[in-house]
Amino acid sequence: MPRPGFVLDVDKSTPPTLFWRGEGLSLERLPADRSRVIYAPEPLSAIDDIDGAIRHALLHPIGQDPLPALLFPGMKLTIAFDDVSLPLPKMKRPDVRQRVIEAVLDLAADAGVDDVHLIAALALHRRMHEFELRHAVGDRIYDAFEPRGLLTQHDAEDPAQLAFLGTTDQGEEVEINKRAAESDLLVYVNINLVAMDGGWKSTATGLASYRSLRHHHNPTTMEASHSFMDQHRSELHKSNWRMGKVLVDSGVKVFQIETTLNTDTFPTPFDFLSKREWEWTAKDRATYLGTAKSLALSPNRLSRKILHSIESPHQMTSVQAGEVGAVHEVTTQHVLAQQLVEVNGQTDVLTMGIPYICPYNVHSIMNPILVMCLGLGYYFNLYRGKPLVREGGVVIMTHPTPPDFHPVHHPSYIDFYEEVLADTTDPHVMSKQYEERYAEDDWYRHLYRTSYAYHGVHPFYMWYWGAHGRRHCGRVIIVGGDPKAVRRLGFVPASTLDDALEIASDTVGRTPTITHLHAPPILLADVR
Repeated sequence: MPRPGFVLDVDKSTPPTLFWRGEGLSLERLPADRSRVIYAPEPLSAIDDIDGAIRHALLHPIGQDPLPALLFPGMKLTIAFDDVSLPLPKMKRPDVRQRVIEAVLDLAADAGVDDVHLIAALALHRRMHEFELRHAVGDRIYDAFEPRGLLTQHDAEDPAQLAFLGTTDQGEEVEINKRAAESDLLVYVNINLVAMDGGWKSTATGLASYRSLRHHHNPTTMEASHSFMDQHRSELHKSNWRMGKVLVDSGVKVFQIETTLNTDTFPTPFDFLSKREWEWTAKDRATYLGTAKSLALSPNRLSRKILHSIESPHQMTSVQAGEVGAVHEVTTQHVLAQQLVEVNGQTDVLTMGIPYICPYNVHSIMNPILVMCLGLGYYFNLYRGKPLVREGGVVIMTHPTPPDFHPVHHPSYIDFYEEVLADTTDPHVMSKQYEERYAEDDWYRHLYRTSYAYHGVHPFYMWYWGAHGRRHCGRVIIVGGDPKAVRRLGFVPASTLDDALEIASDTVGRTPTITHLHAPPILLADVR
């Protein structure tokens, strides 16, 4: 059996702890006798017969008829799937999505279904490049569907391709992809990388328009979501579930397929990144030194290319299909079985090394807004129950935070950084004064639809993602970050971890408790 997650109490004999610094790495000594490090559980065993498990899930769904019973000649079948934002890093081929979609297509062919359309569920994310689509669905599917216009990417700005389905009991408008809404059956293929993924978020977010998304991607909802990973305390989750009810009531028939992955994140020679430092072998230590030095000496562009080329060995640990809510309940249990770590009590200071990748900079640049989003939007929210850091405590991140942006992927981020953040960091103020203009800007809309740009409103959503974390924390410090960029984010720059702890003492005293979140691999802290 793989070992469960582990909380290490740091003493004088504890070796230095690994910290990510964007495209770099460092080893840091945490103060003895008042620090702890939280490690993810080791990878669960993968399913032995993945293709067999997928077929079994399709033939024995939860809360629905078997998939073959839902297929018939002359029907309109749509298969939607998660986009490039997960898994992270991308998995070795064949991707889970390819294997599931191939199984669905085989059953559709057996049933005589010939009107089949595949849709990448982008929401307001950038379009996927051809090589990314091929990686996700496989060359055979891509070559069979894309040239005939049967493999498309959701366009949230094409009125002719959107269908308004109604409003929730709280007035939230529900508008999704028209082809998906009007199909006899919508099959959604999902990868649950974290507990927040899947369920009605797949369709009510991934296939939605700005008209719908603005109802839950806003400062009020985000601040009231006390952990996106804890469904019972997430207003984002509740809003998506209300929208899911509208989909069902309007006649949209969804067959949900959800998969979970283990925490086998880094291949050789990068597998030392997943290990506990005191268990590093002489080879691991040498590999760390060589990797850290090489990354430090390489130009940023080369370092990014090396790291983004990593393909994870993580494998499927479960697959389930059928009715959305029932499926997601089982999926969530599998996610928790892999990621949950019991943690006793909160901490005064939470440290986190921010790595080179997040859901929104795949094959791209981690700009300052995404540094904030990954730290306070994702890592801060990797908890169930209470946040790891106490209210009014301090978060310390390590990242160079250069004011560097991908001009193709993140054009509106550049203007957001220069215009909006220069004026305010308050999510409510920027929502009222700036969001609508960016959301409806014709140039941003054009780039989203025809190039590979995130939607004009996307940087606002990423800023809102960290709203709960910003409100909860007394201070946020970034170690090694560009001072001007860090201050533009509303945070405090520090040169070293020791300097950051000295700065934090004004907020949490001279001898605070310290917790380091050793991620990736992904973990979920069950704070009691």
